[in-house]
Amino acid sequence: MSQIVTVNTDKCEGCNSCLRSCPAPEANIVKKLDDGRFVIDIKPDKCIACGECIGACKAGARDYKDDIDSFMPHINTKKAVILVSPAIQSILPSKWKGILDWFTQQGCMVVDISVGADICTWAHLRAADQGTVGKVISSQCASVVKYIELYKPKLVQSLSPIQDPVGCAAIYVRKYLRRSNPIVVLSPCIAMKFAADENDDIDYVITIKRLLEYFDKKKISIPENDPNDYEYSFSEPQGQLGTIYSRPGGLAENIWSHVPDANISCSDGVYRVYPQLNIYAKMSEAKQPEIFDVLSCGHGCNMGPACGNKNSLFDVMASMRAIEAASRGRVKKNTGIIGRGDDKLFKKYDDELSLVDFIRNYKPAMPTSAPGITQLTPIFEEMGLNTEAERSRDCRACGFNTCREMATAIYRGLNIPENCIRNVKTASSGIDKKTADECLERSAKMTESISNISDGMKNIGDTSASISERTATVKDLLENVVEFCNDNPTMDSDSVSQLISILETTISALGALDENVAAANENSDSIIKAIADITTFIDDIEKTLGKTEENKKSNTKK
Repeated sequence: MSQIVTVNTDKCEGCNSCLRSCPAPEANIVKKLDDGRFVIDIKPDKCIACGECIGACKAGARDYKDDIDSFMPHINTKKAVILVSPAIQSILPSKWKGILDWFTQQGCMVVDISVGADICTWAHLRAADQGTVGKVISSQCASVVKYIELYKPKLVQSLSPIQDPVGCAAIYVRKYLRRSNPIVVLSPCIAMKFAADENDDIDYVITIKRLLEYFDKKKISIPENDPNDYEYSFSEPQGQLGTIYSRPGGLAENIWSHVPDANISCSDGVYRVYPQLNIYAKMSEAKQPEIFDVLSCGHGCNMGPACGNKNSLFDVMASMRAIEAASRGRVKKNTGIIGRGDDKLFKKYDDELSLVDFIRNYKPAMPTSAPGITQLTPIFEEMGLNTEAERSRDCRACGFNTCREMATAIYRGLNIPENCIRNVKTASSGIDKKTADECLERSAKMTESISNISDGMKNIGDTSASISERTATVKDLLENVVEFCNDNPTMDSDSVSQLISILETTISALGALDENVAAANENSDSIIKAIADITTFIDDIEKTLGKTEENKKSNTKK
């Protein structure tokens, strides 16, 4: 299988945004490069090409590939049939006709995929009439189909057995119009590449975004058209209500127009569709709707990942309302008096088409077995999650919803323990856990020594203030002694007693001064010892890191 979503590891910042946005649990693989950086690469055989990660990656590391480079150099010689998604009308309301005219000028035949959607509706209704289809999940979204095949293979039997609109259109062109020319799909969907890989009738897939880039690069100017006119002269008649398949609930509206009381549920967007598919897989058949109409992209194909514009949701909705009104107008022109089953278009299909030609098969994958707690316990320990509380923290920093999902990814070789937030700082510096623990132990001792220095400095500060105060006191007392002696050259007993009292006070002050000096010396010694300890700890850390680096170099040489 070709790789659709691509990764530029030079731009990847390892932020896990792609992991958080991705609905496919095994589509990404975390790698640690030689320079110590973490990057998230793609596992092509597990990717559903929904494109969510491309929009989520703010570093611009994720992109996609289509077939524009392989097709465009031969456009004038291949005379291809261009199958055009109806979404182009809402994506480029004032340019879409000019683009289709350009393809016609290159000698291409341009066919509306809405025709395939109308056939898809017809086929589903006829299969229901024959009792060959029961409760189904719609199959028009390539990402949803791929998700079910890869991750919910038991649901494959619930997928609609009818070809999606693109497949129906391709079969119609190849078998009923008898065109042997290459068939090219023009779409805003990057997952449409799966169709080229799996459908022999489709040769190329190009996206609207890449086409616009091609026009810019080649300086091709496309004239504008009336954005309020949605009629166009395709090589074959324009589609009818199938035009609205590109919006959420589009298939449902088509079925309801024929079976108003049909039990149909609709969903769109990766944050709703895939969790709901997981619920659908567990629910009883009695609760399942007749049709579960699903689209991977939020707001449908009209805002697909390869639209190539910045239309707001409200712009697209306004266009879709006008498109739907125009398509219903075309339906009225082709509807008989009785209604369902007697309208001219479906009567034409009844006469010309064979239902069996539009039946499809699926390729369910063998699901990856889930590890048990015995396998996950040592992985949890490597992640630094040693208690049940730690293993249930589910912070999602790694990109997974739960710690268990992260541990499962590690077990499957899709992630590494260092990508857990508990270890991410250690991992980013390229230090193994044992080395980190040794360094942390010495760092803790260093912190204690620094605390001792701080206490010592504070004590010295207090002691210095006391020494200064005591020295001033002693100085004053000694000056009093000198002054007293000068004033009393001859002393009587009272004078002698007074002098003795002054001297005793001086001796007491000198004693206090001596104690303060000793305290200062003691704190100085403590500081000197703490500094020596820190020096030793730093030396130990450097030696530990040095050994780790030597081991790395040795292992690299081996």
